[in-house]
Amino acid sequence: MTLKHSLLAVLVAVIWGVNFVIIDEGLDGVPPLVFVALRFVLVAIPAVFFVRPPTIGWRNILAIGTFLSLGQFCLLYVALHLGMPAGLASLLLQTQVILTVVISAGFLGERPTRRQLVGIVIGTFGLGIVVVGHSVTAPWVPLVVTLGAALSWAIGNVLSRRAKAASGLSLVVWSALIVPIPTFALALMLDGPGTVFGALSSLSLVAILSTLYTAVAASLIGYGIWNTLMARYPTSAVVPFTLLVPVIGIAAAWLVQGEVPTLSELLGGAVMLTGLAMAVIRLRKTSRGGSLEVPGSGPGAEGQGLEPIGEKVDDSLR
Repeated sequence: MTLKHSLLAVLVAVIWGVNFVIIDEGLDGVPPLVFVALRFVLVAIPAVFFVRPPTIGWRNILAIGTFLSLGQFCLLYVALHLGMPAGLASLLLQTQVILTVVISAGFLGERPTRRQLVGIVIGTFGLGIVVVGHSVTAPWVPLVVTLGAALSWAIGNVLSRRAKAASGLSLVVWSALIVPIPTFALALMLDGPGTVFGALSSLSLVAILSTLYTAVAASLIGYGIWNTLMARYPTSAVVPFTLLVPVIGIAAAWLVQGEVPTLSELLGGAVMLTGLAMAVIRLRKTSRGGSLEVPGSGPGAEGQGLEPIGEKVDDSLR
């Protein structure tokens, strides 16, 4: 990845890390599935009237929207509603890293380089340190639901990679249309019309601001960049950046909600950053000394197991 695209991937990690606390705060008094529906209504409208649909076919749009948006966020919001701490949720969701690499290797034939694989393993080990340290305090039901969200995200990543939409923003907007109707219907069935319409008629300022952040920053900006990077680079080059998300999530939960990180969180976060650096960045010696290079951006990228960089890229990343 080029340095510019690597920095954009870091920006996405920051947006998504803060997003867990913002979602958790906004869920107060709002049924989780209603909150999901509101988020994706704002993602799709009015943008759908100005953004052309991606040229990947409606089956791909439906499949990606089902896993990357509908499945992932319904399960995540429900887990937070059931009591999953925001910081811990940001950590557990990163099991999608190894799931994405495994699924893409099996279905897309993509193999990470040895160095990338070692970095992912180290990062996942760091994640394990944090999860084990908090397993005693985390209730099992929301934990399992969060892992289900991670699996749905991983499948969505691979489907997005396979589809190779030219515009990540277009894919985010049009796939968002799949979410509101099923989630509203489920909310009416599970929570009842009185609860659903009562929540909609008395939305707090926090809930409104939270919805705006999740729709504009986390979805339109975050996934617009993310889907474009996933279409441009192999999953093993992009996905490790998400290991930054729990570090940001823990810090945000600490500052906003008083969720003080433990020693295992701090140690695990450091190990994850080490794995991320090993998976994404390597040093090359030149005649003038050492220089920083992001794998896939320089000569011989094809020989490292990375695809040649195509010419199409979303305008927002140029």
